[in-house]
Amino acid sequence: MPSLVDTVANEFREEAKTTGRVLQNVPSAKLTWRPHATSMTLGQLALHIATVPGNLVKILQKDEHEISPKAFTFQDPQSVEEIHSTFQQSVRDADAYLSGMSEEQAKADWTLKGNGKTIFTKPRIGVVRMIMMNHIYHHRGQLSVYLRMVGAPVPSIYGPSADENPFG
Repeated sequence: MPSLVDTVANEFREEAKTTGRVLQNVPSAKLTWRPHATSMTLGQLALHIATVPGNLVKILQKDEHEISPKAFTFQDPQSVEEIHSTFQQSVRDADAYLSGMSEEQAKADWTLKGNGKTIFTKPRIGVVRMIMMNHIYHHRGQLSVYLRMVGAPVPSIYGPSADENPFG
């Protein structure tokens, strides 16, 4: 039976393939497009998705992290190539981290703080699931809507899309 870490790492690898396919459809001519004035641009959203795994592994190597308000500013990518290369490196970093994580490290508590106050304390593997995976799934869904709105193809994620049918 696979370990908890192996199970999560395998899911991450599978989902990273899907996320990569969605990011491949980001059109370079639409990086500054946004659906609303308060929304991230398409490029900012794509780059955010690309950076989350690698950024998370940097902070998970400590037992706690103090979040900065600056963490919620989103960078503008210079190109789709930057998004793709950033995502590839981010996935490599996350995969290496997960591959080296022991069950003991996975089950150890990890704390997120803001302004000196504890926001949450969870087992490290729970944080991996919540931020590295669920958070990305959420933003990947947003990105698929952005793609549709700008006329870019939306790849299959968990089943057929109007543009791609893995069953047919």
